[in-house]
Amino acid sequence: MVEYDPTEYEIADLGPKIKDVDDADELREMLELEEGGEDRVPVKTLIEDRIEKVEDEGDGELDPETVDLAALTVADVANMVRDIDDAEVLRDLLEREEAGEDRKTAKSQIESRIESVEGSDEEAGEVEYVPPEEKYPELDHPTNDKQWVEGTVGAEYRDMWVYCETQAGDLVDVSKEMLGKARELMDTYNADYDEEERVVAVLIGADASDHVDDVIAYGADLVLYHEDDRLERFRHQPYTEIFCDMARAGGDLAAEGREAVDWKDYHEPRYTVFPATNNGRDLSALVQGELDSGLASDCSGLYIENAMISNPAKVGTAGDKKEFGRVLHMKRPDFSGFEYSTILCIDKPNRDFHPQGASVIPGSFEIPDPDFEREAEVVDYEMDLDDEWFKVEVEEFDRLSGGVDLTGNDVVVAVGRGIGDDPTTGIELALDLVDAFDEADLGLSRGVITSSYSFDSHVEQYVTEERQIGESGQEVEPDVYIAAGISGAIQHKVGCDESDTIIAINTDPDADIRDFSDYLIEGDLFEVLPRLTEAVEAGDLGAVVGEVSDD
Repeated sequence: MVEYDPTEYEIADLGPKIKDVDDADELREMLELEEGGEDRVPVKTLIEDRIEKVEDEGDGELDPETVDLAALTVADVANMVRDIDDAEVLRDLLEREEAGEDRKTAKSQIESRIESVEGSDEEAGEVEYVPPEEKYPELDHPTNDKQWVEGTVGAEYRDMWVYCETQAGDLVDVSKEMLGKARELMDTYNADYDEEERVVAVLIGADASDHVDDVIAYGADLVLYHEDDRLERFRHQPYTEIFCDMARAGGDLAAEGREAVDWKDYHEPRYTVFPATNNGRDLSALVQGELDSGLASDCSGLYIENAMISNPAKVGTAGDKKEFGRVLHMKRPDFSGFEYSTILCIDKPNRDFHPQGASVIPGSFEIPDPDFEREAEVVDYEMDLDDEWFKVEVEEFDRLSGGVDLTGNDVVVAVGRGIGDDPTTGIELALDLVDAFDEADLGLSRGVITSSYSFDSHVEQYVTEERQIGESGQEVEPDVYIAAGISGAIQHKVGCDESDTIIAINTDPDADIRDFSDYLIEGDLFEVLPRLTEAVEAGDLGAVVGEVSDD
């Protein structure tokens, strides 16, 4: 007996429900019911796609020796090959890719993995180290003045530090998301490496102590907070100085002459995580620069694994390879906008890159259920703040209230560059569709925000950056996401990929958005949007989607 009889549902209602069905046999029963009933092609396609996905998941990992490379995206290839240590299997994959799709990026991923497994063809030999100030004497070298840089070579690093941002007296959601993800990562890390490293929450502000209980409930083992009335608003220098002073506390006391602390006995954090908000982006770059390490910004995925590296600058010997342990893999859309890159922050023989740092796009992770019974160590961190850090005084400011929050809507109608032929009409048609739903709002792609389109005044108010969806905007998870005239770059995919049902409208049947949409309507948004609006008003959206899908 099936839980959902497809003949009793419109396709728009069935889509979100069918994603909860993980039994292939039950799905086949549903397919039979539909074939014996209304026999709607779009519904059968929906069920068949779900069957295929469930069976693929049941098969476990892809078998690289038999997998059909043409059925994989470049990102799928990259994820698969990183776990392959057999060079012959990798060469076979490379030959099959060359004989098939012959995608340059896919081949590059396979070739890079071969090099990592075997090492490069360069003649073996130790790479000579030349200090930067000797190699490039014509350049300024500000890191020479940083007393901490040389002390970090071969030092000890521990724990994952999470900067927990607050705004207007509230702990922002992305702070809760990062704490939950950090808790998950460090629990796995401690089990894998037989360690007892912690999640450290950092709170800075005029009301920092008010949020201690919350960050513990969301996963912190240790809370460091510094409270000062002058820190009511985010300020670049004092916030940076406080975080870095915390990070350097204790450590190598003999070398640096610092006083011991009873909550930290290592040099600097192993990992640091910041929110990719306006303030978080600023602080993450300043902190990582001051700690003389790197930063992967605007990440949407994090995991910890070992990494096989053959780059001579990292390994120290040309033609050799080395496995680096406990590396934070930081996943983010690359600059092409159509693939993901995984950023690694790897040490080299004469230079350590710690903390390994990332900023995280809000909405990338689930907010965990808080546990207010958890216990943690709490440190009221004391330090003197230099008056020079506050030499600019803000005498008056307004705090914006409201804004546009797209995350709570059942439906989001988003438009992209496809409105370019008549931008004002494009926005009007999207707003008409929004008004046809009970709980809906308008979203925009970055292409609309950054364009030079001219809008009439009555719609211009809707073309604002706060409506942007994607890597540098909002992430939404509505029941239905309608993407009109949006190509589907990965930066946009990040913002809508968790939607229950994605309906794309595009004149290009091969647009990248096809890869992550449930339905692609090939057509001009100026013609399709009015038809969808009429269908919603008539209570028959599913039928129209099926009709245009068949067309």
